Amino acid sequence: MTPLAGAPRPAGHAIRSVRALIDQTLRPTLRIESVSAHDPIVVHHVPAPWRVLGCGNYAAVLTHPDHPELVVKVYAPGRTGFDAERMVYGRLGDHPSYSRCLHAEDGVLVLRRLHGVTLYDAVHQGLPIPERVIRDIDAALDHARARGLHPHDVHGRNVMMHDGRGLVVDVSDFLEEEDCTKWRDLRAAYFRVYRPVFMRLRLRVPYAALDLVRFGYRLFRRIVPRRS
Repeated sequence: MTPLAGAPRPAGHAIRSVRALIDQTLRPTLRIESVSAHDPIVVHHVPAPWRVLGCGNYAAVLTHPDHPELVVKVYAPGRTGFDAERMVYGRLGDHPSYSRCLHAEDGVLVLRRLHGVTLYDAVHQGLPIPERVIRDIDAALDHARARGLHPHDVHGRNVMMHDGRGLVVDVSDFLEEEDCTKWRDLRAAYFRVYRPVFMRLRLRVPYAALDLVRFGYRLFRRIVPRRS
């Protein structure tokens, strides 16, 4: 897989600049809180002109208009995972399907920004997901395993496509050794259901229906033992 077009490696001065902005304008007044380990964090205040791109259960991802090629991931107070994620990026190295950690300090990661649409949103919008996207993600997960990592929690909201290529967005749980079938199950659903039906008919699936599927899947996996 060749590097993504339009995603040059940020220069050293850009890293220094965004680090200064983090210390001077972001850290002093950013207020985020993790209310529950099972729900996205709550953002109480973001200093302008920083903008929140998304929230996970442990951290918020932000961007600054002066550095659109970078994102800053800030872990909520009291939440672990920062050291593990920094280690994961160190093992992954430079791979086109993953972001790259350019700086890490005191619960804050500076990452190369990945552009695209999640597979979850693609199904909602009726966008075709090429098979090459699935193959790219397969190759990316194999790369992680070859580096001694254990791909975990890889699902439709944690993988994206851009220009027909697959990307893995969240690697924070790649040190978990517990077996995870999420990508295996999603991959099977792609070939058995999505490609022959939804992709061919360009069906759009409401978020309410997608959330219902997610709830049903979680319930199913609580009942049916995971198989290696």
